Amino acid sequence: MGITIEEVRTPAFSMKYFRFGTGDKTFVMLPGLSVQSVMNLADAVAAQYKEITDAFTVYVFDRREEIPEVYTVRDMARDTAEAIGALGLTDIYLFGASQGGMMGMVIAAEHPELVRGLVLGSTSACVREEQYAALQKWIRFAKEKDGEDLYLAFGEAIYPPNVFGMYKEILKTAGRTITEEEFARFVIMAEGTKDFNVLDDLPRISCPVLVLGDSTDAVLGPEASYEICEKLKERQAGKDRKGDGSAEVPVCECYMYDGFGHAAFDTAPDYRKRILGFFLGPHFQE
Repeated sequence: MGITIEEVRTPAFSMKYFRFGTGDKTFVMLPGLSVQSVMNLADAVAAQYKEITDAFTVYVFDRREEIPEVYTVRDMARDTAEAIGALGLTDIYLFGASQGGMMGMVIAAEHPELVRGLVLGSTSACVREEQYAALQKWIRFAKEKDGEDLYLAFGEAIYPPNVFGMYKEILKTAGRTITEEEFARFVIMAEGTKDFNVLDDLPRISCPVLVLGDSTDAVLGPEASYEICEKLKERQAGKDRKGDGSAEVPVCECYMYDGFGHAAFDTAPDYRKRILGFFLGPHFQE
């Protein structure tokens, strides 16, 4: 397919991205934390999401190139929002997976004029100590520059056992290709998740939201998805308490998979259809 990797520049940083599709709507995808850049998988991502390309032009963003030594999820989100603005994208349909979902919540809360709809996959609005524990193991392997064990620990945590078994040798091989720079970037981005908390900002999200999780998520846990849904439903509760006649509060839907693991966004066969159905559904009709 030969997807071209592009770069957007702002006064403070540059950020790589790629795009595909021919639709007149704009779909922005924010990948989760990864050992190596998703830019290396552009063709595979485009093939995986080909069913949405008639309705959407898809933009997939990396993290910034000039990464600082301390880089929180909120920093990542604000930089990405700036990059989206620099490209002139508006009225976007935003999908964030895992750490990308954390970024998506920040962007939707701080830039409601930018986001038309939001899908959150296997993510958390408040990273607690037990959720950060899996990342600490990955961070240790990255600091030790143990690529094989890093990829194996990463894969075992995010995939269900049958998928991990299929990918085990591929992951070990990939672990031998990690560069010094990639180890360092991974540590910074993983540590940037520590103490993330956007719970109090969720009611500020003014667009329809679909939350997708999995009951067997071994990284952030299914409770994280339920917590986001409950907090977003406070938007309606707040309106009911006020008893005003304002416009209808945007919907929040939640769907939980079972047995596809944290990486349900890669392993559940109907995942893309579910995103597409939501973004083309009645909540977004003019």
